[in-house]
Amino acid sequence: MTGLTTGGVRLAGVLGLALAAMLPLRPAAAQDAVIVLSSAEAGVPNYDPIRGAILNTGAALIYDRLVEQDADQSFHPHLATSWESTSDGMAWTFKLRQGVKFTDGEPFNAQTIVWWIPKYKGTENEFMIDAIDHVEAVDDYTVRFVMKRPEPNLIYNLASTFMSIPSPKAFDAAGDSYGVTEAVGTGPYKLESFTVGQETVLVRNDDYAWGSDLSENQGPPHIGRLTLREIPDQSTAFLELKTGGVDMLLDLPTDYLSQLKSEPDIDFRTQPGFGTTYMPINTQAEPFTDIRVRQATALAIDQAAILKTVYNGIGTEAHQFLIASLPESKVDPKVEIRYDAAKANQILDEAGWVRGDDGIRVKDGKPLSVKLWTRAETEYKRIAEIVQAQLKAIGMDAAITVFDTSTIRDQYKKGEHQLVIATYGWNNADILDWCFSGKRLFYPNVAMWNDPKSEELNEVAMHQSRTGAEREANFRKYHEYLLSQFVFAPIYEPAQNVAFNKARLQVPGVIRGPQLSQQTIVDLKVAE
Repeated sequence: MTGLTTGGVRLAGVLGLALAAMLPLRPAAAQDAVIVLSSAEAGVPNYDPIRGAILNTGAALIYDRLVEQDADQSFHPHLATSWESTSDGMAWTFKLRQGVKFTDGEPFNAQTIVWWIPKYKGTENEFMIDAIDHVEAVDDYTVRFVMKRPEPNLIYNLASTFMSIPSPKAFDAAGDSYGVTEAVGTGPYKLESFTVGQETVLVRNDDYAWGSDLSENQGPPHIGRLTLREIPDQSTAFLELKTGGVDMLLDLPTDYLSQLKSEPDIDFRTQPGFGTTYMPINTQAEPFTDIRVRQATALAIDQAAILKTVYNGIGTEAHQFLIASLPESKVDPKVEIRYDAAKANQILDEAGWVRGDDGIRVKDGKPLSVKLWTRAETEYKRIAEIVQAQLKAIGMDAAITVFDTSTIRDQYKKGEHQLVIATYGWNNADILDWCFSGKRLFYPNVAMWNDPKSEELNEVAMHQSRTGAEREANFRKYHEYLLSQFVFAPIYEPAQNVAFNKARLQVPGVIRGPQLSQQTIVDLKVAE
């Protein structure tokens, strides 16, 4: 999971011209490229897929996975060449690719998998392997997962970046520091350097010869050196793309798309959404311990106005938590959260919140004044400003505070937040567990939601679903309950926009995978 993100201020035209003059032009090199990571991937503290709570695209390039996922959510072989399960779902057998080596020279084989799966125990990511009782090595290149219970989501989990496979030798030798100065996988790139919050430099794995069938290029990447940069301000990132400082942006704000028409060297690719923008409500902070105040707050958010004003109508309104392509998003329309200012005002009236002369409501001598947190990227700060106005219309005074990416996560741990403009990137219903489980309070459960019935529904959905259809039904029920409790306000489901300098990069017309990652990056070429 890529974590929660929030947003910043666009630079004015004159300031933009001044910045352009200050930005250095990057010398062109035949086999290098610079990619700016999406805001959702900013602030990753390490490249440890087993213990990490957030990872970025670099992890998908350093490591491989047993299985890869395509944009249509189909699954394809990678380090596992095939798999099958028993009819009762209590055992899975995987055939492993032969001839694969980690970049430290260690072999990849069945013993790697026997070592790897138990390492997740006791970590935040243990839920991904919790259904596995143990792993048996049938032979050097065949493993059997013996299950505690059926897990219809197993193949999805195995395709996750969080189930990337590190070198056992390197991982054990580095201990808790693994992923900071050393990260060793079988992937198409090797880690050369990593500066937290700034950049990651990767170099080609020249021995790579086992790309998945989602990539046209099965061998080493065409680009020899790849720099993944973090640029917090989206205006600065776009300016660097225009002036040649970077070659690609993985997260182009929708409101920049119109400007591409006047830039002859810039092109873009658009994919369906990979998450939603929403506003978690701290259910343990007054006045939001009262479900009526949470409901009024959620109903005050005008999704259509935000879609039009911030995103120029590109993307879709969100009225629940999951992306529209997931069957678990097809909830009962009665529980969808939709803008209704009149009802919001009525609810606050009935709850005893009386409007003062200044329009702000008061109850028991206390004004309805709250904190609204956001991050310093353009679109999210604009959303915060619109939400602030929408809340004021129902008599709530929201004071905006802006944090950078890494700081806001630290601030969550203090539990002082009330409302937050946030986003996630994930294409599976288990994001509900990640964001609302009582086991994950503060972060990523920024809503601080800890409710017995919710925990029971979560447990059934996560651990008691025997088939895919059962899992969908259980998660839909869990999803509907969360919506009924107004623990967040849904806002927006974005499209994914990737922009690149076509004078520098050749990008396939179709991006394979749920987002631009290893499947397509190995096919990128430096333009001739």
